[in-house]
Amino acid sequence: MATPDPRRLANQIALVTGASSGIGVAVAKGLAAHGAKVVVNYAHDEEGANSTVAAIEAAGGTALAIKADVSQEAEVQAMFKQAIEHFGTIHIVVANSGIQQDSSFVDMTLAQWQKVIDVNLTGQFLCLREAAREFIRRGVQPEISRAAGKIICMSSVHEVIPWAGHVNYAASKGGIMQLMKSVAQELAPHKIRANSIGPGAIATPINLTARDTPEEEKALLTLIPYNRVGDPDDVGNLAAWLASDEADYITGQTIFMDGGMTLYPGFADNG
Repeated sequence: MATPDPRRLANQIALVTGASSGIGVAVAKGLAAHGAKVVVNYAHDEEGANSTVAAIEAAGGTALAIKADVSQEAEVQAMFKQAIEHFGTIHIVVANSGIQQDSSFVDMTLAQWQKVIDVNLTGQFLCLREAAREFIRRGVQPEISRAAGKIICMSSVHEVIPWAGHVNYAASKGGIMQLMKSVAQELAPHKIRANSIGPGAIATPINLTARDTPEEEKALLTLIPYNRVGDPDDVGNLAAWLASDEADYITGQTIFMDGGMTLYPGFADNG
C-alpha cells in the first residue's frame, strides 16, 4: 500500500455507503488515511461498521457510523441530515453499497431483479441526489477543494462485460454508468465532479471461494492478464486520489481497476 498523504483530503468530510465490509471498508479507511473525516454507512452490519470506525480512530482519524438502507428515500435523507448536522457539510460521497442475488435468467424472480436494482442503482440515485443538493447549497470552498463536491460511484467491470447468470447485477452496473455520466454532465457547471470506479476481481468475502479453491482461482486468473486478484486497498487508494484535487480535471469517467479484465483476454491469442 502506498504511503498515504494526510494533507490530500484534509478538512474534508466523506460519506461512504456500505462501509461495514469489503471494498467499502477499504475506501473508508483509505479516505481517512488521506485526511478526510468519514461517515461509515451500513444497512445491517452494525458490528462491521463499528469495526471500521474503530480502525479509523485507532489510526488517528475521525469517523461516525450511521445506519441507513440506501434503497429507502427517507433513510437516505435522514442519513445525510445527520451527517451534515454532525460534521457541518459533506465534500465527498462514495456510493459503494451493492448486492448480488444470482439466478439463471429464466428462473430469476421479479423480487430478485427488483432488490438488486433497488440497492445497486436506485440507492446510488438517492445518495447522489442528496449529495448534489448539499454541494450546490454550499458551493466551492477553495481553501478546501477546487470542486464543490466529488461523487464516486462504485461500478464494476460488468458495466461493460455481460454476465450470464447475473442479469440483474450487470443491468444495475450498466445503469450506474449512464447515471454517473449524466450526473457528471449536468453538475459540471456547479463544479461538481462525478466518476466511477469499476473493480474487477477483488479479494473480498464475495469471491472467497474463488480465491481459496485452487481450481477456481486458476480459472479466475485466466480472466486477469495481470495474473493477480486485486486487493481492497487498491480501490481505497484510487478513491482517495480520485477525490483529491490531483484529479480535478476528471469527470464523467469510469476507471477500471481490474488487472486487465476489460481487455477481453480471450482474444490475446487471436481469439
